[in-house]
Amino acid sequence: MGIPCDDVVIIRQSEREGEPSMITINCPDKTGLGCDLCRIILFFGLSIARGDVSTDGKWCYILFWVTGNPKTRWSLLKMRLVEACPSCSSASRILFDNYGPQPSKDPDVFLLKLACCDRRGLLYDVTRVLCEFELIIKRVKVSTTPDEKVMDLFFITDTRELLHTKKRQDDVSNYLKAVIGEAMISCDIEMVGPEITECSQDSFLPPAITEDKEIPNYQLDGSLTSKSISVKIDNMLSPAHTLVQISCQDHKGLLYDIMRTLKDYNIQISYGRFFTKQRRNCEIDLFIMQVDGKKIVAPSKQQALSSRLEMELLQPLRVAVVSRGPETELLVANPVQLCGKGRPLVFHDITLALKTLNIGIFSVDIGRHVIGGREWEVYRVLLNEGEGSSIAWKKIEDEVWKMLMGWD
Repeated sequence: MGIPCDDVVIIRQSEREGEPSMITINCPDKTGLGCDLCRIILFFGLSIARGDVSTDGKWCYILFWVTGNPKTRWSLLKMRLVEACPSCSSASRILFDNYGPQPSKDPDVFLLKLACCDRRGLLYDVTRVLCEFELIIKRVKVSTTPDEKVMDLFFITDTRELLHTKKRQDDVSNYLKAVIGEAMISCDIEMVGPEITECSQDSFLPPAITEDKEIPNYQLDGSLTSKSISVKIDNMLSPAHTLVQISCQDHKGLLYDIMRTLKDYNIQISYGRFFTKQRRNCEIDLFIMQVDGKKIVAPSKQQALSSRLEMELLQPLRVAVVSRGPETELLVANPVQLCGKGRPLVFHDITLALKTLNIGIFSVDIGRHVIGGREWEVYRVLLNEGEGSSIAWKKIEDEVWKMLMGWD
């Protein structure tokens, strides 16, 4: 016996502007489900203002209060959340399933070749269209010719798994033409091999990207400052669970950053609550256990988990502006989950920040690299040396960082 799919995810939209909408999820549980759900919510441009999670190991009940994007396609969001939930018939197998990773088919990779006349904000407009079509950008190579023409190569996957059809390709091409206008010269989409997403060890990344560093007092415009992060682990309060208490400053994707860390450690949440207080201060309480159903007792494991959470919340992404001879390059590093997925909308936020600063983009390269034993998506953006050259590097770093963190 199960419950109808319509009842797996229930969304109650807010009736008043500024108030959060509520998402209720009632489905079988699995390790990492919270991470998958938070990633989808982040992909739709929403922020989680409050959350409650409860599970008995087989079945879970989740409440998210979300704010943000006024143009949210709620029916599509519901569909994606339902797809991420285990089927109701799997509840009887869930304990067995949790003990090992489930095989999944890698999505097909497509190459979108876009030739255009260059203009300010072009990359942001293209990226916005791809996001609206639920196309995931895996890699990008952008180059500008001396005659102000641009060749954009987007290696993408399709959330809907329909990009192999002519209709889906035509829909994407036609919408790009409508947004870009006469500046678009040509648009072609073809399937390519998955090898383009393979990561490599890169020894030419600057220390600002490759080295871990604490930034508890990272200041932006003198007013936005990351508060000190507190992560406490307690085994005394519950006989069956380890309690993790986190206090930190809110940022876009905060709950996703916590959930992906726990998923990578193969840790299951039995009960949790998350809420935001005044001045962006957040309090998170999580009752967790290992995949074998036991508490985290070993001090070394507790220290490893605590240190990893602190680092992920202090520096969820890495941003640096560096010199490449006479040119200026913006680098952003985005951590990738063990399952191969990275934070969504990173390139969207980078291009939006640069468009806001009225800085042109000469070339872009997005690739996966191994840094410190972990896989990262590294965005290399070579900035146009026109009017944007008068903007200080610190100003560029701050604006990109604020956009990525969702800070005003």
